[in-house]
Amino acid sequence: MLVHLAIRDFAIVDTLDLEFSAGFTALTGETGAGKSILIDALTLALGERADAADVRTGRERIDVTAEFAVDKLPALQAWLREQALDTEVGDEGGRLLLRRVVDRGGRSRAFVNGHPATLAQLREAGEALVDIHGQNAHQSLLRGESQRNVLDAHAGLASLAVETAAAWREWQRLVRARTEYETHAAARNGEREQLQWQVEALRELAPKPDEWEAIQTEHSRLTHAASLIEGAQAVLDALSEADGAASAVLSGALSRLRPLLGYDAALGETVALLESSEVQLREAVHGLRHYADRVELDPARLAQVEARVEALHGAARKFRVKAEELPGLLEGFAARLAELELASDPGALQAQEQAARDQYQSLAGKLTAGRRKAAAKLSREVTAAMKELAMGGARFEASLREQPDGGVGGNEQVEFLVAANAGGELRPLARVASGGELSRISLAIQVITSKAAAVPTLIFDEVDAGIGGAVAEVVGRKLRALGEGRQVLCVTHLAQVAAQASAQWSVSKGVDAGAGASGGVSSKVEALDRKGRVEEIARMLGGVEITATTRRHASEMLGKA
Repeated sequence: MLVHLAIRDFAIVDTLDLEFSAGFTALTGETGAGKSILIDALTLALGERADAADVRTGRERIDVTAEFAVDKLPALQAWLREQALDTEVGDEGGRLLLRRVVDRGGRSRAFVNGHPATLAQLREAGEALVDIHGQNAHQSLLRGESQRNVLDAHAGLASLAVETAAAWREWQRLVRARTEYETHAAARNGEREQLQWQVEALRELAPKPDEWEAIQTEHSRLTHAASLIEGAQAVLDALSEADGAASAVLSGALSRLRPLLGYDAALGETVALLESSEVQLREAVHGLRHYADRVELDPARLAQVEARVEALHGAARKFRVKAEELPGLLEGFAARLAELELASDPGALQAQEQAARDQYQSLAGKLTAGRRKAAAKLSREVTAAMKELAMGGARFEASLREQPDGGVGGNEQVEFLVAANAGGELRPLARVASGGELSRISLAIQVITSKAAAVPTLIFDEVDAGIGGAVAEVVGRKLRALGEGRQVLCVTHLAQVAAQASAQWSVSKGVDAGAGASGGVSSKVEALDRKGRVEEIARMLGGVEITATTRRHASEMLGKA
């Protein structure tokens, strides 16, 4: 679960360090105080898109760090080890740190447990940690793709759905390849013949990766072998072998200075430096002798290297690329030729297409069976939840409409149907007229599907918009029930929901007098005790003026919860 969130310079947040607990926590406060900004900051740490405009005025960067307890998530811990992103300290193995830094120029950096990471890695970790239901979730639920994804996720079929989609794409790729062959056979045969001689020519040349640089280096050495030998020998003479060589002079100097150390120890540093120089000089002489022994005049090898250079250079001119690009060119030509040769065999194409179709149908069949079972269960559970949300005669159905030809989503389309009143006709969710009804239906779906989610932390961001009264109290009880097994955070404006929480935070906005150049407004968060909760819930109930009656009502609501 989420245990700590540190936010620096995000929107109207200056500095916030928040400690989280298990159970159901409500975040309340006036509109615009920054409640949803906390959720936005968390999603940043979970790998969502960054916007440089969110950097606080007068500051240079956003810095968000989220700490999670992952000791009960062995699959995530195994993934962290595979990615080399686990912690190095053994007793911290149950913690995961996600950090995101975004500067004013829009540059973003991500870290997992202090290791540099990609946004894809942040997102993959985040998917195992947090499930966020936004205040506009009912809008996404109007789309068919979202409805299909909700059903698949609720049924544990998400991985199978991904496999099925991949199988569909492969099948369609082969269908297009066969169709293209039948339509453009003559043009493809011409291209194939041209590629054949190009590949044959390059394979005969056999260019190797990094060969061009190596052959140029060898050519330079062989071309200048005489100068290299002469130069190395001249330096050897000066350092070691000629009369008055540097090594003899240095050795004589040391012989003169060492006896003088007995008279003045101050010469010790100079002697040490000269002794170090003598050792380095010997190593240099040894290296030069070894080099001189290896360098030799080899006209035959020089001729071979010059021929190879010319062959590579000529091929590069012919194919209009750089010589060092020839190996990659051969690889690309060979891959394209293999594809064309496959396409030139209609029998092989048809066999591959049939195999891909069979693979798709096998996976899609399993997906259909799983969806049918899950759709019936989801329909019953959401219908029951809708009744609890003051929609007594309403019905919900997760409908599966067969697609005879299949598709990327499987052999059926998933559509959520709703009858808002007893005896009413089931209609697509997108055609539900009342915004309040749509909010309640969406909330029922989210609460039910969250029960099946594997993630330890559930966040609801103003998903209770458009409801109130007794329905709001039911929503609060449902969120509290979810909090018995998971960590639940809810941004809410409803006193009935907040009263059901096991903990409550008040988010407020005020002028930061010590903000200096940044100045302006900043968001603050306060964990409320019982007295503070009574005052906050009374504010939510009573508006501008809070009376003794409002406080008694707030206290009574807390007592019932």
